[in-house]
Amino acid sequence: MNTKTLRAVSNLVYEIATSFDELDELTIKERVVIFNLLSDLSSKILEFTHPALNVRLVESHLVQDNDYNPNTVAPPEYRLLKHSIRSDGVTMPVVVGKHSDDGRYVVIDGAHRTRLIKTEPDINASLANYVPVVVLKKTFEERMSSSIRHNMARGEHQVELTASLVIKLKEMDWTDEKIGRELGMDKDEVLRMQQITGLAEAFKDRDFSKAWE
Repeated sequence: MNTKTLRAVSNLVYEIATSFDELDELTIKERVVIFNLLSDLSSKILEFTHPALNVRLVESHLVQDNDYNPNTVAPPEYRLLKHSIRSDGVTMPVVVGKHSDDGRYVVIDGAHRTRLIKTEPDINASLANYVPVVVLKKTFEERMSSSIRHNMARGEHQVELTASLVIKLKEMDWTDEKIGRELGMDKDEVLRMQQITGLAEAFKDRDFSKAWE
């Protein structure tokens, strides 16, 4: 153990902690800036790459719904989610991807949590109109497949909308093999998604016969 380094860092953390007594002089926006800086710094202590170790707070108007998420929630479950947040707080950050260089983010997973934070006055006030997020560095098509993976891992997805996503990925020239790998489907499932929409006929001469060899 490098005792000298540990002592130096510990002293630095202590100095930062003692300055917290002066936080009352700062606005919420200024405190959020400090929180995000500390989150960024703390995530670098362990050289782990898991996004959950770097939660950030983003103004709610900068967090936008996507137009491809094949996940809906029934009214009873939505009410239960609302009650859960009111009772336990937000226990999981929203997963987002960077929309562009203008500071906006697109929801990958957590659309219903985001909606509640934005629309329920008491929940919104409890977070000062900020949304806790973790950011995935993904391209547009990678964000779509990430959304599907999150939904399917919980057993929450709609077949028709999942099939529509497969269409979009095929239009982006993804092979059946890549779709299956990224969405956790076997070749028969990928084919079934395309058959649901009639896409199988349209692509029958392209890669069905070779993608899984």
